[in-house]
Amino acid sequence: MIELAVDLPAGSIRPVITAPDPVLSAICEEVDPADPAVVQLAADLLATMDVSPGCVGLAANQVGVGWRVFCLDVGSHPKTRTCHGRFVLVNPRIEQASRNEKAREGCMSVPDFTGDVKRATRLTVSGRLPISGEMVTFSTDAFEARAIQHEVDHLDGMVFLDRVMSAAAVHRRKVYLD
Repeated sequence: MIELAVDLPAGSIRPVITAPDPVLSAICEEVDPADPAVVQLAADLLATMDVSPGCVGLAANQVGVGWRVFCLDVGSHPKTRTCHGRFVLVNPRIEQASRNEKAREGCMSVPDFTGDVKRATRLTVSGRLPISGEMVTFSTDAFEARAIQHEVDHLDGMVFLDRVMSAAAVHRRKVYLD
């Protein structure tokens, strides 16, 4: 398995932006993965994801920054089959995608709803690691593939609601009381 983990500085928790904030519908800019501001953003994304219950990924524009950076960690999700651990990708690009399947998605930026979204269940993605700028390319499937596509959509100015087939595919998020 390819090594995606990077030693980042301590991160700060940032507030998560919710729809319909215009930053979520803007296409994010490519950035230099070695830029200290990008490295700090990577650390902040991980710190924010870590304190957000149920969160498996977070894109830069979800914390108000229009850069092509996202973090991901699907390791604790029950639908995970393949897992590349906890990582950040800068300037990611989906190189290949296949085997579409519909499944339910949620998002911290759309806190009140979930939706049925058709996505590829297998994909190859490339991107750069923060700090070193090393280019990595890897293949994945199942839930990790879905989560990566969800985050790349954010960087392309879309939320999952932009991908649902109809209003019938949108559902109120269930709230579970302790």
